[in-house]
Amino acid sequence: MKILIIIPAYNEDQNIVNLIKIIQKNYLNYDILIIDDSSNSLTKEIIEKNKFKNLEYIKRNIKMGRGNAVRFGFEYSIKKLYDFIIEMDADCSHDPHEIKNLLEKITKNNFDLIIGSRYLNKSKIIGWPLKRRIFSKLANFLARFLFGFDITDYTNGFRIYNRKSIIELMKYDINNHGFIYLTETLVILKKKNYLVGECSTIFINRKHGNSSLKINEIINSLLGIFKIKIRKI
Repeated sequence: MKILIIIPAYNEDQNIVNLIKIIQKNYLNYDILIIDDSSNSLTKEIIEKNKFKNLEYIKRNIKMGRGNAVRFGFEYSIKKLYDFIIEMDADCSHDPHEIKNLLEKITKNNFDLIIGSRYLNKSKIIGWPLKRRIFSKLANFLARFLFGFDITDYTNGFRIYNRKSIIELMKYDINNHGFIYLTETLVILKKKNYLVGECSTIFINRKHGNSSLKINEIINSLLGIFKIKIRKI
């Protein structure tokens, strides 16, 4: 299997090296694509200094949003003929050691998308501030209410897609370039009858750096859920 790990990054110079080292220690044959929208060049300097193998680094000059970065990665994966595309955060909140379980579940059950869900019974969220918990709960409540799919976590960015689902998603001009892109891709695949599954995960809040999620992005994300509902797919 040819596997690509997509990591959107924004000012994650304190986390990115540790994440890459853990991934490459446990998954020698997986390629990594980092799409960096940082407002400084620290991440670039650190990655160039370490000279990692099997890693493609893309530095963009402006912050274009998490969704836009992931879509860039999707386009890259199609051109490079990857079989599975793993998406994860750069802040080490997603444990690379769980990739093995996610990959096993997507292949054994023939899922098109598998989500590391924070809201399954065996899952845990550690160290998250109250504001983030409220936003996440509210966003997922709205999504479940509006779409009614049997999914507990519409908004976590720890996922594995197969090639077929990525090709399907690239047919659509998705306007949500922020975090709500995660919800829209899920809704598209569910409406097109692709198989989506969930796997328990332990989500640990970042230990270094600050979240790039601001209050205006939270508001736009919540409004974006309603926009997805009225949009024709």
